[in-house]
Amino acid sequence: MELKSPHVLSDPATVNNKSRLGIHSSLLTYSQPDSPGKYSRTGSRKSAGSLDDVRSNGLLDAMMASSPPRKKLLKGSNTQVVSIDSDIEDYLSFMLEYPSALDSFDKIVDHAKNKKVAVFLDYDGTLSPIVDDPDRAFMSEAMRATVRSVARYFPTAIISGRSRDKVFDLVKLTELYYAGSHGMDIIGPFSQTPSNNYPNCVNTDHQGNETTLFQPAREFLPMIDEVFRTLVEITKDITGSIVENHKFCVSVHYRNVEENNWTTIGQRVHDTLKNYPRLRSTHGRKVLEVRPVIDWNKGKAVEFLLESLGLNDWDDVLPIYIGDDKTDEDAFKVLREGNRGCGILVSSMKKQSNALYSLRDPTEVKKFLQVLVNWKREEERKHGEN
Repeated sequence: MELKSPHVLSDPATVNNKSRLGIHSSLLTYSQPDSPGKYSRTGSRKSAGSLDDVRSNGLLDAMMASSPPRKKLLKGSNTQVVSIDSDIEDYLSFMLEYPSALDSFDKIVDHAKNKKVAVFLDYDGTLSPIVDDPDRAFMSEAMRATVRSVARYFPTAIISGRSRDKVFDLVKLTELYYAGSHGMDIIGPFSQTPSNNYPNCVNTDHQGNETTLFQPAREFLPMIDEVFRTLVEITKDITGSIVENHKFCVSVHYRNVEENNWTTIGQRVHDTLKNYPRLRSTHGRKVLEVRPVIDWNKGKAVEFLLESLGLNDWDDVLPIYIGDDKTDEDAFKVLREGNRGCGILVSSMKKQSNALYSLRDPTEVKKFLQVLVNWKREEERKHGEN
């Protein structure tokens, strides 16, 4: 398929060869496993050596690193004391590098003086807790009310790895802008038409309103659907695996898969993509995601949304982005470069990030958003009195 999008990387084969996916070869077909953790090629037993692909190319290490196991503590033992002390030490060093956004709120809003604030939010792990079943990742009514209040005072967008329709069904707020599939599916009644940098923008009628639709990877839709069907078929024998079609990307969840089968699920995704050089695999928290090889990510989506909202004068705008996953790092990086905005990482564990601040969990996210709304109300009250 010849792709016309200007965001397609000029040499995807070169990109994939440098990635963890290795070289391309024919698509493997799979039958039922001969034994747990094993699978066969066209009905025969898969050689044990080829399962080392995901180990040698680093994919298994990445899966493990993005999904750290919980420590098992023995009550009353030295193991418990050492583990707790180590956790506290790690978290304190993490907080030194990424201070609490709640404790640093005065510093954050000091940068917001005489500026327009725009708020960008991830969904899973940010507005809702991480759960075993992604279909049950519901945000609380209190969080929904808080996000509605935020949207009343600031342009607010959800940028999620989920499909745009799915995340809207979970959030259920019409006051927001939505960017699904890691920003590859954006729609909204924007204040101005983006520049010629976004030729895939089209004006459309959505539920009786004129809106702008931007889908930089729309030519990949048939390919994504095909890969989705393949991954559903070849993982159906792996207990606990879940494959989701997010329209412009496919997620393979292994949160509920026994750890000794992670190699198997990683290998099957790896082998499937050998036949699709224009697709790549990335990893999040206990999920592998298959995406088009295009120069587009959540950071690019933030830039697009700011321009579409007429907020592309960086000297006059303070974007705040809150997210918890590796895919949010692209947005953090955009905001960090040139001190353009404020990235807030949601994490209770030490990790490296392009964010400036941190919050522990969705509960703290809600508190921060409430404080932000209260600050804006107070600012408006002061200006009203003057």
